[in-house]
Amino acid sequence: MLMVLQNLTIHAAAPVILLSPAPSPTLFCSTATPPGNLSKHFPNKRRKWPDPRPQSPSSDPLNLKPLTSRVVKLTRRRQLAQIFEEIEVAKKQNGKLNVIVMNAVMHACVHCRDIESALRVFDEMSKPDGCGVDDVTYATLLKGLGDARRINEAFQLLEFVEQGTAVGNPQLSAVLISGLLNALTESGDLLRANGLLARYGHAIQEGGNPSILIFNLLMKGYITSGNPQGALGVHDDILRHGLNPDRLSYNTLIFACIKNENLDMAMQFFEQMKEKAQKNDQCDVSPDLVTYTTLLQGFGRAKDIFSVEKILTEMKSCSKMRIDRVAYTAIIDALLNCGSTKGALCVFGELIKKAKVNPVLRPKPHLFLSMMRAFADRGDYDMVSRFRKRMWFDSAGTITSPMQAESDHLLMEAALNQGQVDLALKKLKKVMRKWKEISWTSRGGMVALRLEAITGFKTSMLSPRVLPQVSLKDTIEQIMLPFDKASPLQATLQLKQVLMRLFKDSAVPIIDEQGGCVGILHREDCNMLDAPIGTLMRSPPPFVTSSTSVGSVIDLMLEKRYKMVVIVKYGDFNGTSSTSSLRAVGVFTFEEMYKLTETSSEVVTDEQFCLSERNTNI
Repeated sequence: MLMVLQNLTIHAAAPVILLSPAPSPTLFCSTATPPGNLSKHFPNKRRKWPDPRPQSPSSDPLNLKPLTSRVVKLTRRRQLAQIFEEIEVAKKQNGKLNVIVMNAVMHACVHCRDIESALRVFDEMSKPDGCGVDDVTYATLLKGLGDARRINEAFQLLEFVEQGTAVGNPQLSAVLISGLLNALTESGDLLRANGLLARYGHAIQEGGNPSILIFNLLMKGYITSGNPQGALGVHDDILRHGLNPDRLSYNTLIFACIKNENLDMAMQFFEQMKEKAQKNDQCDVSPDLVTYTTLLQGFGRAKDIFSVEKILTEMKSCSKMRIDRVAYTAIIDALLNCGSTKGALCVFGELIKKAKVNPVLRPKPHLFLSMMRAFADRGDYDMVSRFRKRMWFDSAGTITSPMQAESDHLLMEAALNQGQVDLALKKLKKVMRKWKEISWTSRGGMVALRLEAITGFKTSMLSPRVLPQVSLKDTIEQIMLPFDKASPLQATLQLKQVLMRLFKDSAVPIIDEQGGCVGILHREDCNMLDAPIGTLMRSPPPFVTSSTSVGSVIDLMLEKRYKMVVIVKYGDFNGTSSTSSLRAVGVFTFEEMYKLTETSSEVVTDEQFCLSERNTNI
């Protein structure tokens, strides 16, 4: 029996959102006229740029290094508005800024996922009176277009560069290609990544052979797309081309093995690294902190305490290796996963002592929360309370509101597990007053449900609703609406042609010419009757796989306020195929979810609920 709690705003962490299936790569390599939203930034390919003179970065005698450093610092904080304010002030004081500063500004836009601002910066730089553009400018913009899933525009821009019509006359190089390739592989879009390599792969070859960078990025793409076995197939391609895997290659392969739960093969790659490191000409493949922490993560999940301790001993015996904060965090998490709370507490104490000498080692708040979770499981209220208090004094970084809320939830859980029901109820009331919301599938939400079962619905503080026909662990495929029955619309249709459909449905899936779902059209976004609905839709649509649990999907929709989620399956999941993609198989809407709910009084009485042995979700 699955429950939804009304009095609190219910939401939870979202599952992984998969991207839409990719159409054929040849669509992106066409010589068609650029789309309208790109033409204002790039010229039509049938004519040259307005300024026939090649532009080069302007040389500015002013010392703008402090300004560049300031932009980089604000970029890390994602304070894009502050960056633009300070850039305007600098322009008034110093006049035209140089290309290095403006490249930093463009990088800030891409880092903050604001591609429109990045395009405006590029447009300003490329004007005749601008500072000019260089290869770094184009590489940054290509990466931004890739991250924003505006792949058509990225390929159009590469065509301009290839034809020599791009302002600044940049050359097709590995710097330009790798940025877009990295964005595609990070999103798991292997179809477009292979299309990019097929068209422009010659620009990043070394000595006529593919670069090891290409294979490293492809392995990352397979892992991101949920197919780690495919990354192992890329290793065979590396050896077939006579290339030597570098440290990044081995670390990626080990990570793929961990994802594939093949720890024996991970150790084989680990031993290969150490064997090759003994040779003077291949010392650059020796295991590093990333290698050890990845192995710790894998053996920790497998709850293999013996292997965790063995790797930890070997890690500490390396005299040249300095264990940083990330490594300490991985060690503690692995020990906690193995149930060694005492060992994790010892390592945590070691970290705190070293942090007094070297503040860089001060743990992040989430490590305190990990320790609190372990002691909350044991019902040790005092230890949870101590860690919660010390988190404010000994941690580094921002303690966000969700972290503060979780610490309150863990106090409530520790009290309940210790048998102090009255104290747990007191903490629950405090959570309701302080936060006004709780994640109904989080640890705190589960504690709240347990308290509901103990106190009964008559004294409930949460006014729950139930979904009697749905189990929390069922897959969404069992209750989804098949995709063809959702009657998706073509993106090329005009709004006035499908207007009546929007009176019936508040959200409609949109497909491209290949039948792939590329977005969702919402009723509130329909404000231009003559516009193609492809320009009005929200893209990419939220995706989950068909194996995702019902609870996770409902959780996602409640948190993100999604009206519709698209359900997808892998079109080819047979290992190393370069055409692995996703296809939409169904949808699940908020309206369908709400139809399944009933008030608790309509389903079961207090006494039946408290005594029923079938309520295993509580």
